[in-house]
Amino acid sequence: MKKLLGILVIWSIIFCGCKQKESPKPMEPGKPVQPVPETKQPGAKLRFAFIPKTLTIPVFNYARIGAERKAAQLGNVEIIWHGPDTSDPLKQKEILESFIAQRVDGIAISCLNSDLVTPSINKAVSQGIPVVTWDSDAPKSKRIAFYGVNDFESGQIMGEELVKLLNGKGKIAIMTTLGADNLESRLKGVMSVLKKYPEIKILEIFDCRDDILVSKQYIESASKKYLDLDGWISTGGWPVFNENILDPVDTKRIKVVAFDTIPPAPEIMKKGKAHVLIGQKYFGWGAVPTQILYDIVVNKKYPENPIIYSGVDVVTQENVDQYLQKWSRMEKGEIFE
Repeated sequence: MKKLLGILVIWSIIFCGCKQKESPKPMEPGKPVQPVPETKQPGAKLRFAFIPKTLTIPVFNYARIGAERKAAQLGNVEIIWHGPDTSDPLKQKEILESFIAQRVDGIAISCLNSDLVTPSINKAVSQGIPVVTWDSDAPKSKRIAFYGVNDFESGQIMGEELVKLLNGKGKIAIMTTLGADNLESRLKGVMSVLKKYPEIKILEIFDCRDDILVSKQYIESASKKYLDLDGWISTGGWPVFNENILDPVDTKRIKVVAFDTIPPAPEIMKKGKAHVLIGQKYFGWGAVPTQILYDIVVNKKYPENPIIYSGVDVVTQENVDQYLQKWSRMEKGEIFE
């Protein structure tokens, strides 16, 4: 009964909202539509608050590095990094409200539940605190800009890659998290492709609640339950955030397409445990919002378009070594992505 209810919820999300949410209309270049923040005294330290979804998901560590590097480059910016210890939307909202009360100079947030934090984002903006979203957007809010991947198109890429690996037929399972705009958009993108291939059957969609250990448990149980499984799609990087999570999966036969390319994911791929990985601009999650907030507060300069898509890296067995070279340069701070 619990499984049936979960499937009904997921399918209602997919088919009741199969169209992408309409993007906010672009701002006119140079014409801010938000309240102008207070003018800071020359040389005053700016405090930008970054709120990741959780402190336990490793991709966000690189966003912090990107933000702190950009802050050091700008010279008078302090990055305050604080988020929930677990995937807790109410706690994230509480943290956001605390930063508003502290009158920080700008806020950058990856939203766990966009509907829940939208009123708080609007409150911040109405009080002259600019807000930028990154990774996971709050499209109905008055946030000034969003920086991240086009999640629907990224989901389509995942679907297309798995279709190629399976030659258009097979039985698959999907790992995702419900409630976050970005992951639900990826799921819709995946489904928009898979529905074109009637010989691909989805056996189950798992909601791991953005928890690495829960994803591990689901992979273990699915490996015992579905002996005829041919493929996995994971809309997040949970299966490749730890080297042993995919151990129960016979990846010589079962194809794995997953999000995220941070270590140890490329090495997991080189061992043959994953077949396609979708990489994001992890350092850019921190660097780009920091620059946007700085431009707004210091120069009263707003983005020409509120939606800034970063693009993705599609990493395969053929180009993983090339990607690792690029990653090394990003880790050293030679390039910001």
